[in-house]
Amino acid sequence: MLPEIIKIKGVHPGAVLSRELKRRGLESKQFALSLGEYPQTINAISKGRRGINPALSIKLGHALDTDEEYFMLLQAYYEVERERKELLKNQQKPGLDKIRTILFWDTNINLIDWQKQRKAVIRRIFERGNDVEIKEIITFYGENIVKEELMKTPRFLPALSENAIKYLGINLNSGYADE
Repeated sequence: MLPEIIKIKGVHPGAVLSRELKRRGLESKQFALSLGEYPQTINAISKGRRGINPALSIKLGHALDTDEEYFMLLQAYYEVERERKELLKNQQKPGLDKIRTILFWDTNINLIDWQKQRKAVIRRIFERGNDVEIKEIITFYGENIVKEELMKTPRFLPALSENAIKYLGINLNSGYADE
């Protein structure tokens, strides 16, 4: 039985097809010929080099006893996920010319996912950053997001709390803004 789409959203439909053919003990060449398709087509789809079209989705649905749109929906979810990853890869970054790369000695600064890893980025900049770097991070994320993340951040270095007071006017030890 094929997995529910909700559980495998973003997976290439070829991976699901390949797994299903293997589970059923079907060879892709014979399966392709039974569908009236070229074996190279099914092989390319199984290896993720080619996508599913509506006509093939209908054929696969009939052959594998599932909904006709099953593989087409998988293809759509896969393409959306691929595009999402591409957008994240090209996402907006803070002014890297204002941030010393040495602050991120343990990673490549160009590969940082600035949204996904914002808590770690904010913490590191507030613990070890200089005036320009801290101001750049506040500008990039926005004051409210930085405050929110800092309130949830464990404090190991005193500089973090000192910089929170200096640049944002919040006392992390009390949880309230200094007035």
